[in-house]
Amino acid sequence: MPIEYSALDRSGRLAAARPLVWIIGPCVIESEQHVYQLARTLREVFGDFVFKASFDKANRTSNDSYRGPGLREGLRILAGVRAQGFSILTDIHEPAQAEPAAEVADILQIPAFLCRQTDLLIAAGRTGRMVNIKKGQFVAPHDIHRAAEKVASTGNRQVILTERGSCFGYNNLVVDMRGLKIMRDAGWPVVFDATHSVQLPGGAGAQSGGQPEFIEPLARAAVATGVDGIFVEVHDRPEQAPSDGANALRLNLLAAFRRRIEEFHRLTQSLDLLNDTGA
Repeated sequence: MPIEYSALDRSGRLAAARPLVWIIGPCVIESEQHVYQLARTLREVFGDFVFKASFDKANRTSNDSYRGPGLREGLRILAGVRAQGFSILTDIHEPAQAEPAAEVADILQIPAFLCRQTDLLIAAGRTGRMVNIKKGQFVAPHDIHRAAEKVASTGNRQVILTERGSCFGYNNLVVDMRGLKIMRDAGWPVVFDATHSVQLPGGAGAQSGGQPEFIEPLARAAVATGVDGIFVEVHDRPEQAPSDGANALRLNLLAAFRRRIEEFHRLTQSLDLLNDTGA
C-alpha cells in the first residue's frame, strides 16, 4: 500500500493523513537576507510547509555559474531559518556532508544525478533523517525503488521519492504520469517536482532554460494521479535568479497556484472516496 502523509512534523516523521505536502523555496541560497525574506513570505501563503534551499549546486551546466555559499555558511543560514520554526530540506552531494547537514535539515535530499550513489544514500540513511531521493532523469520509475531500499537497509525507512522528469532527446524532459503510480505502488510516498520537470537542461547554452507556463498543467495532472506532495522552486525575480530562474515559479503567482492545486487535490480525494464506497 502506498504510504500516505500530510506534512512534516518536527520529529522528522510524516503524519498519517492526506493533506497535500508542499516543499517550496529557492533553488539555491543567494544571501541570508533573501532566504529569510522568502521564508517569511511563504509562511504567509502556506502556514505549514517544508522550506527548501541548497547550500551548493554542484551540478551546474557551466563552471562559471553560481553554486551557493557552501556547506558551512549555508548550514549556518538554514539553522537560523529552522530556529524560527520552519522545517528544512537541503541537498547533500557527498557522504561526508550527511552528518553536518542532518544537524540542521529535517530532510536530506539526494540530487537526481546522484540517486544511484550507494555511499551517499547509505550515509543519508544512517543519520536517521528523512531522505528525499530525486529520481534521476535516466532512471525508470520501476527502478528507483532500489535507491529507496539502499536507504532503508540502514534501518531508516523515512524515504520520499520525487519525480522531476526524464530525458527526452537533447535538452528536454518529459513526465510520464504512469511513473507516479508505479513509484507509489512500490510503497513509498511520492512528490512531484513541478518546476524541474519543465526545465530544459543546458537549453540556454551555458545554463538551463525552462518552460514555466507548463508548471501548473503538469502539477494538476500529478495531483490527479494521487501524489502525496508538490515540490516547487519559487523566486521573487526569476529573471535575476542565479540558478534555475528560467523554470522557477514567480513568487507573486504562488498563492493562486496553490489554491487551484489544492482544489484539484480535494476533488481527487472526493472521487477516490466515491470509488472506495462504491457510490
